[in-house]
Amino acid sequence: QVQLVESGGGLVQAGGSLRLSCVASGTMLSINAMGWYRQVPGKQRELVATITSDDSRTYGDDVKGRFTISRDNAKKTTYLQMNSLKPEDTAVYYCNAEITRYIFPTIRQYDYWGQGTQVTVSS
Repeated sequence: QVQLVESGGGLVQAGGSLRLSCVASGTMLSINAMGWYRQVPGKQRELVATITSDDSRTYGDDVKGRFTISRDNAKKTTYLQMNSLKPEDTAVYYCNAEITRYIFPTIRQYDYWGQGTQVTVSS
């Protein structure tokens, strides 16, 4: 079994900062891309940021210059540093990881999601 567990969400005032963490656990061969997505009620889940195993990063247009994604491969963890937060950043933030596993008789990549962590930015 593989699990992704997010932490670090909460309530913050506009202009403030939060740091989200996501730890992967379970049996796996490797973690490929990791990323963060967010969703508000009634809207589709949207990309916040992704980072590949070789540190290539992409960001959603709304967060460029304010958010930074990073990862610690030894700890199987990805982080999202969120600065200059705005009320429109309010959402449930989900961690995603593409993980290679051996489940007999096949090695393949699987897509996993965390349970989500609420981020609320007050004006």
